[in-house]
Amino acid sequence: MNPHLPSSLRYTRSHEWVRMEDQIATIGITDHAQRELTDVVFVELPPAGRTLKAGDSCAVVESVKTASDIYTPLSGEVIECNPALAGSPGLVNSDPYGQGWFFKLRPSDPGELDRLLSAEAYSQSIGS
Repeated sequence: MNPHLPSSLRYTRSHEWVRMEDQIATIGITDHAQRELTDVVFVELPPAGRTLKAGDSCAVVESVKTASDIYTPLSGEVIECNPALAGSPGLVNSDPYGQGWFFKLRPSDPGELDRLLSAEAYSQSIGS
């Protein structure tokens, strides 16, 4: 099992993670994704109040090497964005599952969480 994949999270094949706490989903990108991107220099996040549908492109991460779209794993309303990323986008690289989170969402269909990957299934999907 990959030590860089917390087993308490759920994952997408497009390298986002979800942490559910008190019926609120915190969303970010995986350690694998940040390593592929290399040094993150800018993150554009969805505004609070925006309603998203699972699979929607909702954010952009720019690194020294490329720009990548981020897709929401769950449908719902964005209730908070990580203000720390505006001044310190490198938190995505240094702490992808902690201070490098992207946004929080109030899910409209909690059943969508069951369609996401476990840490073990995600690890297999990335070949680790």
